[in-house]
Amino acid sequence: MTVDLLCMGEPMLEFNQLPPNPDGTRHYLEGHGGDTSNAAIAAARQGARVGYITALGQDAPGDSFIALWQREGVDTSTVLRTDRYQTGVYFVTHDDEGHHFLHYRSGSAAAMYAASDVPEAAIAAARMLYVSGISQGISGSACDAVFAAIDIAVRHGVKVAYDTNYRPRLWPPARAAAVMHAAMARADYAMPGEEDVRTLTGLTDPDEMLDFYLRLGSKVVLLKMGAAGAYLATSNARVRIPAHRVVPVDATGAGDTFCGSFLARILAGDEPEAAACYASVAAALKCTGYGAVGPIPRAAEVRAALSDHPMMRHPT
Repeated sequence: MTVDLLCMGEPMLEFNQLPPNPDGTRHYLEGHGGDTSNAAIAAARQGARVGYITALGQDAPGDSFIALWQREGVDTSTVLRTDRYQTGVYFVTHDDEGHHFLHYRSGSAAAMYAASDVPEAAIAAARMLYVSGISQGISGSACDAVFAAIDIAVRHGVKVAYDTNYRPRLWPPARAAAVMHAAMARADYAMPGEEDVRTLTGLTDPDEMLDFYLRLGSKVVLLKMGAAGAYLATSNARVRIPAHRVVPVDATGAGDTFCGSFLARILAGDEPEAAACYASVAAALKCTGYGAVGPIPRAAEVRAALSDHPMMRHPT
């Protein structure tokens, strides 16, 4: 299958904590996670032709991911399988402060992925490569592999999109900033999170944040601001994208859904503002269910809700 969007990173089997039973016992919903895998599925559900670059263990979680991607129409021809390392797992818990993660990823198959494993022909044939800070932060080997993939993409005229998705347990801010910004200097689309940027740059003003990434080299910067929506900038314009209002139950994977949906619509020919409005609705709808993947909406659901987005009711 020829793909338009190649996502690269770390898939992890997910165990998401459900509300307690009346007797106080708790259960966990088994699912699938990993930021770029979530984004790949979100993009595929919006109609994009998507493939995934990673390594999985020869284990039951690895088999589960292959089955998932094949059900979702995500091409797996660039997924390596190995019996030397295992597929990572993580747990999600919830409290009044939001959702929290506990990851078991050290020495996983994805973390051991190397620059020599990067599929040059597949990247050269795609239209866009999508990576994140997690893709680079899980290990030095994976970090080098992402740089190699970006080099290939740039050399072949393939667009690059980057989401910071900073995780402090993976690396300290100074090292993360140096690595991410070196990568993002070559990205066409920068999609940082507001809290990430505060940590990585010390900036607090959203306009200064946009200026920073535009100066770094990105043509389009989409600052994700959670419940406050998003802030979109190009070299000659910027616009606030309000959040789509829902009653949320689990925000796990919402940012990934936003990124995957935005890139799907860009690849479909939308202008950035329209793509960002669409992505805002998709991310909000994802939050109405538990788990990173199951509640990701399909295109028909997003389009049905799109007319209720503030920018659709009151277009600029």
